[in-house]
Amino acid sequence: MIEVRNIAKSFGKVKAVSDVSFSAPDGRITGLLGPNGAGKSTTLRVLYTAIQPDQGSASVDGIDVSRDPLEVRRRLGALPHGAGLYNQLTARENIAYFAAMHGVDKSERSDRVQRMIDLLEIHDFADRRTKGFSQGQKIKVALARALVHGPRNVILDEPTNGLDVMATRSLRHIIRKLREDGCCVLFSSHVMQEVAALCDEIVIVANGRVSMAGTTDAIRQKTGCDDLEDAFVRAIGRTEDAA
Repeated sequence: MIEVRNIAKSFGKVKAVSDVSFSAPDGRITGLLGPNGAGKSTTLRVLYTAIQPDQGSASVDGIDVSRDPLEVRRRLGALPHGAGLYNQLTARENIAYFAAMHGVDKSERSDRVQRMIDLLEIHDFADRRTKGFSQGQKIKVALARALVHGPRNVILDEPTNGLDVMATRSLRHIIRKLREDGCCVLFSSHVMQEVAALCDEIVIVANGRVSMAGTTDAIRQKTGCDDLEDAFVRAIGRTEDAA
């Protein structure tokens, strides 16, 4: 389970996050939505311990991200937006390296890596260097790195960005499988179709704050909009002309 309580974060004079609170339970897919600059990626970076909040707190399975970041990383699999691969390593070597960093025992490492290769169907390019990979291939390898240590909490920052239809369908299947396995899945996306198809809960962030949260049906009801995109526009306080 992931919990965020009143976090705030500034970069110089820019207030990226003002006051964000929400929870993402186990066995559910929680979508984090918002326009560009709303504070989504900053919030996720706090959760996967890349930065610390100026105020407030966040926890993963009850462990504070600021007080015990190493334990949080053990329990978390993160796919940051635009996460790079080690170009001179093969896909298999990239995954194995992250398994080692997460403390996966050497005797288990090869089996864990192969499991990820099977799960994400990357057999055809598993032993190629990642330099020159397509966007879909890069995302699959980066996701394999994030999952190789068997985390119960998974953070995905715009994971389908740049993917083709088949790669997107494959990734959706994997996300649903994580939910079936009881994992807590938190992901950000700009694609309303994707959110409607996948999410059990939605948290909408605007101007560094949570403007609305709930199931897709609840958000439609609160905004009086049948279409989720229209509901999103209303939830962030935009007019149709501004949108």
